[in-house]
Amino acid sequence: MADKVDILIYGPSKPVIDGGFPANFVLHKFENQRDLGRLAADVVGRIRGIAVTGLVPADATMLARFPKLEIVSSFGVGYDHVDSKYASEHNVIVCNTPDVLTEEVADTALGLLIATVREFIQADKYLRAGKWENAWYPLSAGSLRDRTVGIVGMGRIGQAIARRLEASLVPVVYHSRNPAKGVKYKHYPKLLDMAKDVDTMIAITPGGASTAKMINAEVLKALGPRGIFINVARGSVVDEPALIKALQDGTIMAAGLDVFANEPKVPEELRIMKNVVLLPHIASASVTTRNAMDQLVVDNLKAWFSGKPPLTPIAETPVKGR
Repeated sequence: MADKVDILIYGPSKPVIDGGFPANFVLHKFENQRDLGRLAADVVGRIRGIAVTGLVPADATMLARFPKLEIVSSFGVGYDHVDSKYASEHNVIVCNTPDVLTEEVADTALGLLIATVREFIQADKYLRAGKWENAWYPLSAGSLRDRTVGIVGMGRIGQAIARRLEASLVPVVYHSRNPAKGVKYKHYPKLLDMAKDVDTMIAITPGGASTAKMINAEVLKALGPRGIFINVARGSVVDEPALIKALQDGTIMAAGLDVFANEPKVPEELRIMKNVVLLPHIASASVTTRNAMDQLVVDNLKAWFSGKPPLTPIAETPVKGR
């Protein structure tokens, strides 16, 4: 019989993850750091893997509690809630769940862009209020037909968004620290330079300290009064008060936001604006895609503890051999 492997399931309970491990895995389920205090000392000493099932913080203090920890398998593409620096320094592998959500998030980004530019949410409310019986809805000020989209980040999802825009005959350029391999779109090394040359911006860059508040007042001003800003990245990549002010005073035209600085709390100023489309962080939130992401969390841990390399380790914690 295979040796028992103790795993901490950390975060919201999910059926695919809870029921995805074979009998040789011993599961310990806790939804937040406060609950972790109930873990017995002998169990803490046996934990070898962690499944992070949501955006719960797995910081250095939390990870350091587990002296035999080998691997953290985290739900989602973004992993700024996991201390990858600590993990790297302590030979702990961190995995995320890329690829399986790429097309779903790209679909959401394009849908959010179109809904924002063409005022679909406002038009829906107009019809439901019975106003169409008295007058046609006003022509939308925005259209994709005369726009250039600048994508902030050109990884898997950025490229999937670009493909959709190109199929819609919308010109695409992008900003990233380095040019993306095999990508034909114009690359801007400086975000501000791109903002000056486009009127529509979609953020799909990782969160974390290196990208914190990179979309600031200066960038929004450069985007201009026709500017549309779409965020399907992390709330942290935007200076949220600066965005609110830019929307209030007409520095930019509108915004479509799936993520926020202090989720699930959304500033009242955003919630009352008519020129903003707001989504509750649902870019990958279909049953099909979320189940695939949950399964990948499980599969990374199963691969590792069967003696194989994990399927999707992050760049900061590469697998050097197995």
